[in-house]
Amino acid sequence: QVQLVESGGGSVQAGGSLRLSCEVSGTTGSNVCMGWFRQAQGSEREGVAAMYTRGGSKYYADFVKGRFTISHDNAKNTLYLQMNNLKPEDTAMYYCAAPRGSCGMWRDFGSWGQGTQVTVAS
Repeated sequence: QVQLVESGGGSVQAGGSLRLSCEVSGTTGSNVCMGWFRQAQGSEREGVAAMYTRGGSKYYADFVKGRFTISHDNAKNTLYLQMNNLKPEDTAMYYCAAPRGSCGMWRDFGSWGQGTQVTVAS
């Protein structure tokens, strides 16, 4: 059973940056799809970014392309989400996840952590 622990959320002004971290334990394999999704209050979950932990293609939702960067440190088994130029509409709970199925498609969110709150003030 994979365990995912997020950190790094907080409150920032629009245009600011945050870096989310996700410590992964009980790994599911050597090259797995990991990612971030978010859920704003009263809204459905939406995939933000995903990648295979050994590198290769990265998948981003259109609304974060050019602003967010997903990465993975194999030595630390930690997933990151660098978020730049944050907008008020980015306000949500962000979850680290090990989705199932085609990476980046988010048809099955798989396992996820407890989440970390990101709040962007205008």
